[in-house]
Amino acid sequence: MRDVVLVSVDGPVAVVTLNRPDARNALNRELRRELPTVLRGLDERDDIAAIVLTGADPAFCAGLDLKELAAGGNALNEATASSTSRKAAVGGRSSRAEGEGGKATPGDARNRGPFPDLDTPVIGAINGVAITGGFELALACDYLVASERARFADTHARVGIMPGWGLTVLLPEAIGVRRAKEMSTTGNFVDAETALTWGLVNHVVAHEELLPFCRQLGHDIASIDPKPVRRMLQTYDEGALRDGAGAWALEDEVAGEWQAGGIDPAAIEARRQAVVARGRTQL
Repeated sequence: MRDVVLVSVDGPVAVVTLNRPDARNALNRELRRELPTVLRGLDERDDIAAIVLTGADPAFCAGLDLKELAAGGNALNEATASSTSRKAAVGGRSSRAEGEGGKATPGDARNRGPFPDLDTPVIGAINGVAITGGFELALACDYLVASERARFADTHARVGIMPGWGLTVLLPEAIGVRRAKEMSTTGNFVDAETALTWGLVNHVVAHEELLPFCRQLGHDIASIDPKPVRRMLQTYDEGALRDGAGAWALEDEVAGEWQAGGIDPAAIEARRQAVVARGRTQL
């Protein structure tokens, strides 16, 4: 029997592949059960600095398995129910989704959607179509890189169901509410170049370069101390739950607490010199 989720590890970067290619990686019960388990297991590993999520060609994910849904039962309610639970800090690692004072906040964006609560950055490598629930899976990633073959569509309304993994929150955050409404009310596909223009994806690359490009981003993440990386991502997540003034106040609070924790001037100088040297190779 084929594993529905594949994992390969390249040093500090793990690649997680949805593996139901004959069904365009549609999210059946088994895949919805296995994916959070795999992600949580990788997140708990101290040697993994970044996770790349992709699909077995030719698709990224076609959304919920509509054949399973049409067969009846409770598949839709199972899928839209929160798949996450608040996790406690393990080995000194604090959840990115913690609210003020390190406590979970009601309605927290990281306490919902298709992923468990993760500290590790997730890069979406969109290799083909990402439709409806598969589109929500992509939106749950921290950022996206698209193959030239990538296509995105929200067909919830066309199918006659409602999103339950954050699409109406995350899509307008990414591309603006008017474009989000257009995608949701037409069900039209958006190609990779349009997705780049709209700000939905960070990069578009040749299909064969997709995973190497994403792995390199993962290695770039791994070259930084994981504590500030995770604190930065946590601040982004928490700030998204506040209004403008609240987000500014949050950043001020976080900066003050971080600096109060102690700064080693020698370490800062060594890192500064490394940044300068690295910058010379990129300019």
